[in-house]
Amino acid sequence: MKDSPQDSKEYLQKRAFFDSLLTIYGRKPVLEALEDLSLPVHKLHLADSNRRDQLIARMEQLATERQIEIARWDRKGLSRISKNARQDQGVALDLALPHYGTTEAFLAEQSARKEKTKYELLALDGITNPQNLGMIIRSACAGGMDGIILPRKGCAQIDPLVIKASTGTLFKMRILRCEKLASALTEFQQQGVRICGLSSHAQQTLSDLGGDAPTIFVLGNETRGVSEEVARQCTQLLRIPMHNNVESLNVAVTAALISFRHQR
Repeated sequence: MKDSPQDSKEYLQKRAFFDSLLTIYGRKPVLEALEDLSLPVHKLHLADSNRRDQLIARMEQLATERQIEIARWDRKGLSRISKNARQDQGVALDLALPHYGTTEAFLAEQSARKEKTKYELLALDGITNPQNLGMIIRSACAGGMDGIILPRKGCAQIDPLVIKASTGTLFKMRILRCEKLASALTEFQQQGVRICGLSSHAQQTLSDLGGDAPTIFVLGNETRGVSEEVARQCTQLLRIPMHNNVESLNVAVTAALISFRHQR
């Protein structure tokens, strides 16, 4: 029996490549990304309606010098690429990140394994500060976490500011995108994964967590914490003990403590 086109090696390779693309938009972010020679750029997208000012001319020059393909679109076509017609300013840029993918692909990869492996992920629920997102990525990478689940909506999105705050570790860290975090966590639960929400009101502490089950640690919004919808998907809640009446830590610091807790 022949494989369907969706199961062919070529199709899977193409899908994996397109899943690895991160599209940023806006003239300043795109120009900054083009000027950073360390960023793996795939394609520059420009709207035909753009007035060819100094910024556009500079983008075209950089793309030509770096041998980056330039695609031209009408405004509707460009908005389909950027997915943000109000803020794209007629430009978008595809970055080809080697460790960028989806929760669906990660789960399929785990299901295909003959032997189940232990892994630990961070899941971000409403992290809106780009600086925090960049520092979380940096800590997770340095601490050896296996990946970060980043919803497409409700969180800060990866842009040059986040890339800068991560000090380049974004290109080493596995980023798993999903549409809705609560739905993605449900799928992980169905594979026997522990979902641990961080909460200052939890009875158990981070040090109480034992066992070898795959685990996801959910970090909530900088001020509101884990949302009710996501909290309902958590199999347990954990807190980090505080002294001297300190109520909470910055979310990036919490991510660092989780990521480095096994280090000696």
